[in-house]
Amino acid sequence: MLEGWQIGVVIPARDEEQHIQAVLEGLPDFVDMAVVIDDGSTDRTAMVAKTTKTNCQKIILAGGGDGVGASIDRGHRHLLESFDAPFVSVVMAGDGQMNPHDMMGLIAPILQGRADHVKGNRSLHPEGFKGMPLHRKRASRILSLFTTLAAGTQISDPQCGYTATSVEVLKAWDWNRSWSGYGYPNFWLINLARHGYRVAEVPVESIYRNESSGIKPLKFFASVGWMMAVEHHRRNLTWLFSRNVTPHTILAMISYVLGWSALLPFVSNDLEVELLSRGVPAIALCCAFWAIAHLFDRSATRVHRALVHHAKTRPTQEAT
Repeated sequence: MLEGWQIGVVIPARDEEQHIQAVLEGLPDFVDMAVVIDDGSTDRTAMVAKTTKTNCQKIILAGGGDGVGASIDRGHRHLLESFDAPFVSVVMAGDGQMNPHDMMGLIAPILQGRADHVKGNRSLHPEGFKGMPLHRKRASRILSLFTTLAAGTQISDPQCGYTATSVEVLKAWDWNRSWSGYGYPNFWLINLARHGYRVAEVPVESIYRNESSGIKPLKFFASVGWMMAVEHHRRNLTWLFSRNVTPHTILAMISYVLGWSALLPFVSNDLEVELLSRGVPAIALCCAFWAIAHLFDRSATRVHRALVHHAKTRPTQEAT
């Protein structure tokens, strides 16, 4: 327990018998419970985890090999059933690539009331992405761009899975809608923005060895890219048809539609027809309108977050 908060750590693990013991033994003393989810391992991951001594309560759950996202969900929900509020749920991979000494910094914004969800950002650490393979760095930059566009807020290093989440978020989360695979962090960041939760980033160390990734790049980008596109539209349409719709959301949607109309000459307006006749490429017009739409979308996200936070704090202010 830390400052009156219980701390739980969710550890998804698949074929990590070489690392899981060190991960469990390295947990800080303030951790109250560690939940290891064995995601269909074919080695001795579960056995090693079970026999490792820890300073906190330890639970081993059997996953069905459904993916890292499904395993994390299972761990979060176990903590919801086990803890009384307030508590923080930290996600820490079972592969030893996350430094336990960074955990205090990760949970601090939640304990201080500054954030609802905190994610690690390896690019903010003094060592940066040192040791990360070049192809992963490039993929990370691409995913940062697309996650930023989909969430409507600046997101750096979205694939860092070292996170901390408050009990308030977990209690309100729709567990019937989730993403079971490697795009889990992107799904969460987009939906955290949709619901107006405050997200903070803190520096965490990047630890890399010679492990090979099981991700198939083409399949990953196709499936996660489609998911982000769907969740982006879901977020904006939810706000557009809500009772508290803001002008920023309306202007973002207008700009977005104008971008599409630039690509479809039969629905172009007079301004677009004039610009096209002067030699301005349709793709340039489209990108310009979509860039404007994103700027309005960022403003809409900030306003939505502020409105949600104000609505949550107003009853407390009135009571005092």
